[in-house]
Amino acid sequence: MAESMKGLHRTHRCTEITNANIGEEVTVMGWVQKSRNKGGIIFVDLRDRSGILQIIFEEADVKAEGFAKAEKLRSEFVIAVVGKVVARTGAVNENLATGDIEIRATKLTVLSEAQTPPFPIEEGSKTKEELRLKYRYLDLRRPDIQRNLILRSQAATIVRTFLAEEGFLEIETPILQKSTPEGARDYLVPSRVHPGNFYALPQSPQLFKQLLMCSGYDRYFQIAKCFRDEDLRADRQPEFTQIDMELSFVDIDDVIDVNEKLLQKLFKETIGIDVALPIQRMTWQEAMDRYGSDKPDTRFGMELKNVSDVVKGCGFGVFTGALENGGSVRGINVKGQGAMPRKKIDALVAFAKDFGAKGLAYLCIGEDGSYKSSFSKFMTEEELKNLATSMGAENGDLLLFAADVDKVVYDVLGNLRLEIAKNLELIDQDKYNFLWVTEFPLFEWSEEQKRFVAMHHPFTMPMEEDLELLETAPEKARAKAYDIVLNGTEIGGGSVRIYQNDVQEKMFELLGFTKEEAYERFGFLLNAFKYGVPPHAGLAYGLDRLIMLMAKEESIRDVIAFPKIKDASCLMTEAPDVVDEKQLEELEIALVLKKKEQE
Repeated sequence: MAESMKGLHRTHRCTEITNANIGEEVTVMGWVQKSRNKGGIIFVDLRDRSGILQIIFEEADVKAEGFAKAEKLRSEFVIAVVGKVVARTGAVNENLATGDIEIRATKLTVLSEAQTPPFPIEEGSKTKEELRLKYRYLDLRRPDIQRNLILRSQAATIVRTFLAEEGFLEIETPILQKSTPEGARDYLVPSRVHPGNFYALPQSPQLFKQLLMCSGYDRYFQIAKCFRDEDLRADRQPEFTQIDMELSFVDIDDVIDVNEKLLQKLFKETIGIDVALPIQRMTWQEAMDRYGSDKPDTRFGMELKNVSDVVKGCGFGVFTGALENGGSVRGINVKGQGAMPRKKIDALVAFAKDFGAKGLAYLCIGEDGSYKSSFSKFMTEEELKNLATSMGAENGDLLLFAADVDKVVYDVLGNLRLEIAKNLELIDQDKYNFLWVTEFPLFEWSEEQKRFVAMHHPFTMPMEEDLELLETAPEKARAKAYDIVLNGTEIGGGSVRIYQNDVQEKMFELLGFTKEEAYERFGFLLNAFKYGVPPHAGLAYGLDRLIMLMAKEESIRDVIAFPKIKDASCLMTEAPDVVDEKQLEELEIALVLKKKEQE
């Protein structure tokens, strides 16, 4: 039966006790990890958020009543123990921080009994994620999940301290705001006071932080909750957290400089990683040409090579056809894999087709210098040799080629490069490779909407030397935008903002907004700009992704206390759920549910 605290006061967390405390009386509290009765001595592993500590119960120390209580202890009972710190009588456990000490208990208080949990509370659990998320409050007891959330807390504290010391002010922006549909779908919140009207949950604090710059606050930051109603992946959630910032009277170098110092401090003080400064910079075009990705993983080579000039005029129609249609032919050299079995090559071809490829051309170079290729009958021996030379090929290499419009070629080879590196274990998992990607295209063409859309957002400043392209060739204009990439994952992005009315109006025009539509959506910002706006720029990190990479986890669900699953539902609370009819009446909302089509 559970007992009360009865004046007990915890003196230490489990791993705060060291051999320096030997001989002291301490009081510890936590959960029973496991209990072992060795006949006259009961060994209990006590767990709290700091780790595990071994407790010994002997009848001579805790008397018959205390020993009887200790015999009944089971996993996940919550207990308080008073006892003396002693050196371990048995073998030292080098896997525990407290492996050379133990507590000889003199008093046991059972604070709470526990049912047998539906899965073991242990590190590296093999239990299915669905079950763990249903009982998330138990899953959160696991030491590896607790380490992740402790890391997250430490990171947030360091960020706050660093930015405050750099002159940033922490200012909160509204959660209930106006819907400005441009990009991902908004989560909408109905208003009871204004029937038929809706708030939107923020996809980012973008407009408000720009208004703060208009208001003279100079340097702002916020660890902000954001929401996007979009399809989920391993590194996405419907609600997520940003480290958001905005600075006035700055340009790109100023923003990058302060953020490099932030990253250096953050990684050193949390996980002991030294980030060398300055961080490498690469333009978007160079990243696409070399890696087929605007968030390249630079921990390994296997870079793309453009062989369009080498194969033009050859007899292989797939190559020449792509060039005639304005595309390119590019390849990657998989070193030492020239003898890869045909079955594995066919699997790579199938993989490439998932990313838009019509096929994948390959050239295997034997250890004896012989060629085996899917297209050798269409090219002369000399042409094949020139192609291999241009790819830096040696005997025993495997060359893979994609031929299509650039977008498809980049997508195919960029993803193929990552897949092969994963399969061949070419990636050093202990590396943390940072990269700034700069000079993104200002616009991208939306086939669905048949218009230009902003690659970042409508308030991104074009490169000064590209301003005239807004009139003549907007598709060629580059943005003063920058992403920070870590190990092939974008962890943050930002841009210099437009602050001149004529440039902003031209942007809206190119994005298909009339002046009236622009003011209807963004009027409060555009009106603020009429009263004196400083040059400003900003950046936001995805905190969840950042912590995921720091903790070397594969999913952001492992670094969020209460995450959603892929359909944006919560298995633990069963949200979203129906609401009372009275609540709908107060909101003047009637539901008309569409019947799902019969399969």
